[in-house]
Amino acid sequence: MNTIIGKDSKIEGVLEVEGGLRVDGTVKGKISATDMLSVGDSGVIEAEVNVKTAVIGGKVIGNIIAQERIELQTKAVVEGDIHTKNLIVEEGAVFHGSCNMKSVSGMDVKSHLPGMNQKVRTSGFVPPD
Repeated sequence: MNTIIGKDSKIEGVLEVEGGLRVDGTVKGKISATDMLSVGDSGVIEAEVNVKTAVIGGKVIGNIIAQERIELQTKAVVEGDIHTKNLIVEEGAVFHGSCNMKSVSGMDVKSHLPGMNQKVRTSGFVPPD
């Protein structure tokens, strides 16, 4: 991690990071990072997010674009749309929004898997029986 926003810190505006970013405090505005965004359990983000990968353990209000992967941990709450190639949702995570998943080449997953619906709407994770 190149940049860490501590638990009691509050930042408002445009945050551009070369490398990784960890947020345990509050960030409002816009976030861009060339590597991973990690949001701790106490982290709150109200922003448009554009990163390589995202691991969310706290709360994010806003759209997230992650080039490689988004992981929603058990205590995560995401309110907004996500766009990524790979999505991991742990049991207990809450997701309100739509998900758009594309392959590396930018082609729709839907075009490679006939019958698959590209957009998903959910209000939380329900494990299979």
